[in-house]
Amino acid sequence: MSDIAKFPSKDIKDWLERETGSIFIPVHEKAQKLLDEMKKRLDNITDVCKMLLENSRKEIEKRNMKTYGRARALNKLARLFLERTRQTEVPDKVSYDSFHNFVQETRKAFIVTEVDIKNWFPRVSPFFIIDRRKFLGVFEKAKESLEELQNFLTKEYVKTKTLEETFQLIGSVLALEGQLADLEAKREKTETERASIEREIAEIQQKITDLKNRESLTQLNQVSTEMKELRRKLKHDLRHLRKPLIKFQRLVFRKGGLTPEKLEKLNHYIESPFDAFVAEEAGYPMLKQILKKLGGSMSEGKLKLKHDRKRKAEQAIDRILNKNLDALHQKCKSAIVRKKQLSTSAETAKMKRNILKLQEELKKLERRKKLAESEENAIERTFKETLEKIHNQKKEIEKNVFDFMDRKIRII
Repeated sequence: MSDIAKFPSKDIKDWLERETGSIFIPVHEKAQKLLDEMKKRLDNITDVCKMLLENSRKEIEKRNMKTYGRARALNKLARLFLERTRQTEVPDKVSYDSFHNFVQETRKAFIVTEVDIKNWFPRVSPFFIIDRRKFLGVFEKAKESLEELQNFLTKEYVKTKTLEETFQLIGSVLALEGQLADLEAKREKTETERASIEREIAEIQQKITDLKNRESLTQLNQVSTEMKELRRKLKHDLRHLRKPLIKFQRLVFRKGGLTPEKLEKLNHYIESPFDAFVAEEAGYPMLKQILKKLGGSMSEGKLKLKHDRKRKAEQAIDRILNKNLDALHQKCKSAIVRKKQLSTSAETAKMKRNILKLQEELKKLERRKKLAESEENAIERTFKETLEKIHNQKKEIEKNVFDFMDRKIRII
């Protein structure tokens, strides 16, 4: 490992240019020179095409029947040559890839042009002999220049292809490292923002907890818990009466037997037993009257129930009619009164408003946190992808240098 030279990525380009300048610069300069010469050849083709256009146009205007058709053919052919030449663009900045692409595209254009010459020039004969010879002379010289470009590309320029690609990779690595620095700054910014939001969330959650722990709200929560238990107890005591009451409701709708007031109370007990029970006066007289009617319908056979269900319903009716639910009724009414008093107090109302306000703020902060986390994750993914690209391209540069110079280096 001691014979491996190490370079920061910012220094590798200067070092490589110094080490390979004697090879790379002359080849690059020759490539540029050949392209400049080829451009002159293409300009000459453009000029001779314009000459063909002008001379054929003049002959067309003469309307000489012997030359008219040939002049039109040559004029059309010259336009085609001119357009094809104009589309063959010499690259502004020379590189192996641009040089290679230019040679390939120009070769294609010249092959098609040769086919056109072979097919059409004999049809123009024997007229425009001097014009055709001028074009062929210029075109042949352009073909010779193209052949020189092709030979240079395959025999000389190809040797520096790897080196040129390496310089491009170095530029890419430096650009990626710049992007990486920007991503690092963005990552730190989003981390700071997320941490700040999390602190705000914790502070608001603590404020909400503090408000909920205030005595009046604590008492309100205790009453709510007590009412939940009373609801459960009432539901348990009435569990064997629910289906019989529903059947009784259907029977009353069909055949009557209850006053409108009692029918409304029956519906209330079916829909919301606790609320109906609490709304009763002491001794829950309406429930007792409804249950007496229910018991009578069962004993008279008007309400059909399975034996076991009927037995359990009769036992429940007996317990309720014998004031088994008095204590429960009193506790339910007392809990409702206490809850109403606590809920309507000025202090409780103020605390509830404050809690609602804090909860809205908390929702907004949670949304902001989610967005910040999403952005942070996206930046982290891009950061890792960029790191991987830099690593891979550095390895490729190191390999190229070894292949070209037989020297081991390490980019740090």
